[in-house]
Amino acid sequence: MKPRHRRFLWIGAGVFLLAAAVGLVLNAFQSNLVFFFSPTDVAEHRAPQGRAFRIGGMVVEKSLIRGSDGLTVRFNVTDTAQTVPVVYTGILPDLFKEGKGVVAQGKIGEDGVFHATEVLAKHDENYMPPEAAAAVNQAQSRAVMDKAAKTLKP
Repeated sequence: MKPRHRRFLWIGAGVFLLAAAVGLVLNAFQSNLVFFFSPTDVAEHRAPQGRAFRIGGMVVEKSLIRGSDGLTVRFNVTDTAQTVPVVYTGILPDLFKEGKGVVAQGKIGEDGVFHATEVLAKHDENYMPPEAAAAVNQAQSRAVMDKAAKTLKP
């Protein structure tokens, strides 16, 4: 084999290995990518089915129900327009409270209940995740617009 052909063979092998490494990195990144959805997005079926995502909003007052095992909890998350039931098995963060902001990561079940694998609570009384705050503000705007549209109908 001529040196020129050998050089092209090595260059080709290097390009192939580089492309394979980039493909593996992109695949790992895509499988770990988690998007945020509001309860309104979930209620309107814009959230992915069978794939993990995050849902955020406010924990509805008096919706927290603890299971008999001491680890399973049920609560509702709202963006003031829609409410989604959430089930979580594990230890809740110390700052988790009804009426406060929360972000939960998990999957939506066939029954319409969000099965959380992780629950994150706010860290002080002024903080709400930016995505959750934007979702709450957008839902409130939608609710006001819908109410105005209903009152204007003849």
